[in-house]
Amino acid sequence: MLLCTRFVVFVAGLSLPFSACLAGDVMVLAGSVAKPPLEEAAQAFETKTGIRVALHIGSSGSLLNRLRLSPHGDIYMPGSPDFMEKAKRFGMVRPESEIIVAYLIPAINVAKGNPRGIKRLIDLTRPEIKVGMGDPVSVCVGLYAIEILEKNQLLVRIKKNIFALVESCEKTASLIPLKSVDATIGWREFETWNPRAIQSILLQPEEIVRIGYIPAALTSTAKNTAEAGKFLAFLASEEGRGYFKKWGYLTTEKEARHFAPEAIIGGEYRLPEGWR
Repeated sequence: MLLCTRFVVFVAGLSLPFSACLAGDVMVLAGSVAKPPLEEAAQAFETKTGIRVALHIGSSGSLLNRLRLSPHGDIYMPGSPDFMEKAKRFGMVRPESEIIVAYLIPAINVAKGNPRGIKRLIDLTRPEIKVGMGDPVSVCVGLYAIEILEKNQLLVRIKKNIFALVESCEKTASLIPLKSVDATIGWREFETWNPRAIQSILLQPEEIVRIGYIPAALTSTAKNTAEAGKFLAFLASEEGRGYFKKWGYLTTEKEARHFAPEAIIGGEYRLPEGWR
């Protein structure tokens, strides 16, 4: 049996019992894009309040499906508003409780030093470049990648260079250090996860269709609403956001708009037919 001592990080996709946590614990289902700062924030919150936090981390889509099948969990925290909007349609969250924790900027991720000399999105069409991304069906950053390629009329040209579709943001970020591909379409923030191995190449402002953000809300089936509400308030506080700032995340709309002044913030993107 898995017990929630301090805070425990579970990996979505494995057959792990969501009900393994003790009464009074806050169970958070979080997209892996938030993992590094969220782990630190959860530990600080527990130290401050004595309330334990169990983090179930994985792809936003898989966690939402798991929540629908087995309604255990107090907070749903996907990696983009797209999956939060789906959660609202399914009646799985309480919309009035939603907060924005941090903003995310799409970028090209390459090996440190940029050995392939990738400078623009169009460089990913070069025949020798191997591209990786998250699976857009369940991974937020993959969804943004397809949207960017479609809107910039590069999807058809780059599809033949896609060598890896992976199951989470964490795995997307690991493609470069593992030397599985030459470039990924990921988040700017991946560089701060592993600055010795990953370098982020910023897209041109006009190439960015949407600015992403990490939302969080109480689930409609939350059992520990008082404790979960306190954790949401902590994440929304200056102290809570400080852990995201420490990891290089943007915590205000003004900061995010610096990278893409005309981009949409939030919303939901539907995959086009024939994207594979």
